[in-house]
Amino acid sequence: MSHGTPLPPVRCLADGSFNCTVSGTYGTWPDRSPCRAARALFPASEEELVTAVAFGSRNKMKMKVVSKSSHSMTKLVCPGGDEGLIISTQKLNRIVQVDPSTKTVVVDSGVQLQDLVDSVARFGLSLPHSPYWNGLSIGGVISTGAHGSSLFGKGSAVHEYVIAMRLIVPSPSAEEGYARVINVTSEAMLNAARVSLGVLGVVSQATLALEPLFKRSVRIQQKADASLEDEIVEHGRMAEFGDVAWYPSQKTALFRIDNRVPVDTPGEGVNEFLGFRPEATALLRMLRMSEELYEATNNPAGKCTMSTLQVDTLVMAGMGFKNQLQKFTGYPVIGFQNKIQTTGTCENVLDQHHFCPWDPQAHGLFFHQTTVSISLDRIRDFIVDVKKLRDMNPSAFCGAELYYGVLLRYVRGSRAFLGKSEDSVDVDITYYRSRDAHTPRLNQDVYEEIEQLAVFKYRGQSHWGKNRNVAFIGAAEKYPGLTTFLQVRQSLDPEGLFSSEWSDSMLGLSSSGVANSQAKHCALEGLCLCSSDEHCAPEKKYYCRPGRVFANARVCRKGS
Repeated sequence: MSHGTPLPPVRCLADGSFNCTVSGTYGTWPDRSPCRAARALFPASEEELVTAVAFGSRNKMKMKVVSKSSHSMTKLVCPGGDEGLIISTQKLNRIVQVDPSTKTVVVDSGVQLQDLVDSVARFGLSLPHSPYWNGLSIGGVISTGAHGSSLFGKGSAVHEYVIAMRLIVPSPSAEEGYARVINVTSEAMLNAARVSLGVLGVVSQATLALEPLFKRSVRIQQKADASLEDEIVEHGRMAEFGDVAWYPSQKTALFRIDNRVPVDTPGEGVNEFLGFRPEATALLRMLRMSEELYEATNNPAGKCTMSTLQVDTLVMAGMGFKNQLQKFTGYPVIGFQNKIQTTGTCENVLDQHHFCPWDPQAHGLFFHQTTVSISLDRIRDFIVDVKKLRDMNPSAFCGAELYYGVLLRYVRGSRAFLGKSEDSVDVDITYYRSRDAHTPRLNQDVYEEIEQLAVFKYRGQSHWGKNRNVAFIGAAEKYPGLTTFLQVRQSLDPEGLFSSEWSDSMLGLSSSGVANSQAKHCALEGLCLCSSDEHCAPEKKYYCRPGRVFANARVCRKGS
């Protein structure tokens, strides 16, 4: 352990490019199995990228693309088997052109989000929306449909602002050099390429539409959650960048009231969200040990005490927002878009004692994440159902509240074939994961029932880059444009070299993929639905039982 920066996602044994293992920033994949490849290439230009794709195409290798940090939780970067090719975009990191006259920017696909927003700000321009975490590559953001929070304009998904792309796709023809460069400019083709899961080819460059640089005014209002189900949609329509952090056990919600203000409004505020800052290794390990102790001793009250303290700390610290004095002095916090929209400083630490909270080198946080978008006309009933579960067992939610509660963000319906099909509220829940795959979690059944409520009862669309495997059961059926997307995929990559068993299963093309494992205890990890007791842990007195609110749910519950 030499410093606090993340380990590289691609590590190879021979000559730095052969016999490779690919990992995500969180240290393990949903099924805990390794992702391997025969070779990895690190192109630094489009010419080298074409050569890389041609190499894979000529040798009929399965190919996948990985970014500098590999933040997706799902196995979209895994080519399957151990004979595939990994193409890294780490060195494809140029801001190619910023054009103030057309308000556009052209970037290589490996450019990090924070580099993009800061670069265009120097020209007096803004990317209107982006995810909250700034350590993502533009290619990854586009391909997985990553987003911030907004129902205004085109919405919060970055891919909605992509107006042109350059793709490198395989070719079976030696005359074409086994690879082709595709300029994607038509609306029909863009609707396929904007959210592609990486199965069309490699994104070389993207052109994004920008807006004049603007300022935002942020205020957090803490309210009782008694009428949350009635307020949630209206809040999204009133606050352009609004969201809600809901803490069910505490019956409270933090409403983010966040709107544009004139650019001459005084204020130099910044967003330094506490959860994305570097933390001392000793503190991270202590927090994890405390949570493991509460799990082992069946003590949800301990988690509740910790979560209450955390919420109080967040509120007092302004959620990490700072005013012009580089400290939080009160609301509103007013600052330029590039300083407010996205944040994350923990990946830039250069000492061995501080890490991102989730970095496996620190042996700190280790978690599952369920992220599902539920349409505006169904979100009220979903919140009511979650409240019913809360009222049966309030302390069950304290575990998620240690990870900033239930985050509710807003997403517009998309033109992209694999984008959100309706205006939605994105429900994001993070919760404890055991380091032992066979050990049940405290209140396991509650989190599984929420997951199944969101995915099955309310037909939510799962975030392609997050979630446990079960969230993708039947996912393809929820996208009206899927057939057209697959036609585009067939035209660009007829041999399926950029597809894998994982992506085929997500797209409904395979019945032997992400959520069909019959292994013992597979339901504990979300690798399968809980359909028989052997999928739980009967030797630890956990069995498959019906849900308490959603009768069709089958959950792992402790008891006889």
